Amino acid sequence: MRLLKHLFAPSASRLFPEPLLRRVAAAIAASELRHSGEICFAVEPALPARAVWAGRQARAAAMDAFAHLRVWDTRANNGVLLYLLLADHRIEIVADRGFDGRVSAEQWRGVCQLVEDRLRAGDAEAAVLDGIEAISALLAEHYPRAEGDQDVNELPDLPRIL
Repeated sequence: MRLLKHLFAPSASRLFPEPLLRRVAAAIAASELRHSGEICFAVEPALPARAVWAGRQARAAAMDAFAHLRVWDTRANNGVLLYLLLADHRIEIVADRGFDGRVSAEQWRGVCQLVEDRLRAGDAEAAVLDGIEAISALLAEHYPRAEGDQDVNELPDLPRIL
């Protein structure tokens, strides 16, 4: 059954058309004015059939995306990936090692649950924007932007369709 979901996964560009991607990018850029962290949003419609057949799960795919998109490559090790795997209806958050001991797994899970609830309600835009806001609140708490800090954008704000 899971293989069929991946073979016939919904189109990411239909759920996230270009105007919505630009609004998400603007929300990420605005949120990063409040903290020194970096947020990346990525959507993957489906995994390759052989990966599904081998039992690959969303978490492993999110970890690969984290590495591929170089979310780990920030000065303060405070990049966060918000990853959506459409075929499995899974949200994953991968946070860099700078969050170890700062943000609990339960807090990240709460953000994922917020996004999942909004997606279930059929509002992809609100789901992603609320998720970005929740992540930004955690970043602002643990990596607040100090007065006089220069805005260094280490990662692209435009969401990635994988």
